[in-house]
Parts: sequence; structure tokens; C-alpha cells
Amino acid sequence: MQDAPLVVVPLAHKAAYLARYAEPDKGWEDRAEARWPAPYWYIDTGMASLLMLLTAVDEGLGACFFGIVPEHLQPFRAEFGVPDEYDSIGGITVGYRAKDVPEQSGRVAERRRGVGEVVHRGQWGRHA
Repeated sequence: MQDAPLVVVPLAHKAAYLARYAEPDKGWEDRAEARWPAPYWYIDTGMASLLMLLTAVDEGLGACFFGIVPEHLQPFRAEFGVPDEYDSIGGITVGYRAKDVPEQSGRVAERRRGVGEVVHRGQWGRHA
């Protein structure tokens, strides 16, 4: 995916997220970050990234999510004019699958644990 024709850099914008939930239709009047048990501005950006990956695969393309090392963030911001209030959560390359790579490799299935190991019923540790 190093030569992928498309690179997407998903950006989270915490201030915009907090402002949206301070609007009257959301019921909160302030932008208190303490209301959030987790940083959903990053979580939602991650979910959008996952949807991009799944959509690419559904369209028969290859896609890869990758992290951006901290020392590359400032040059990235400078090159593309990204304001400081936007945070990159990583990058996504999208391209065409290599001809010599099988469409379904068994590696994921080989490593995957069964539902009985990962689903907890009623309380943690009680498996089906």
C-alpha cells in the first residue's frame, strides 16, 4: 500500500464536537469535556475510518490503516495547512489489491477466538 493512489487522513475536531453537543437540540448548555466518559471526537473519527476501510473492501479495493508517528505530524500539518485544533488519528491508504495476494487469506480466521471465548453473559467471565 506504499504506492496507493489515495491517502486519507481522518481528523478529529474536539471543539466542534463539544460545540455541537452544547446546541439546544442536544440539551446541554456548556461545552464541558468532563461530561464525556471517553473522547468520542476520536472514537467517532475512528468509526468513520473503519467505515472507509470496509467500504473500500466491499468495492474490491485494498485498504490499510496506519499510525502517523509524532515527528511527522507537524510536517504533515504544514504541508497541507491543517489547523492546530484538528488531530489526526492516523492515515488510510486505498488502492488496488496486488494480483498475487489471495482475496481471503486464512490468517485472520486462524487467530480469531471463538464467540464462546469473547462473549460474556450477564457478567464478566461467564461465557456461553
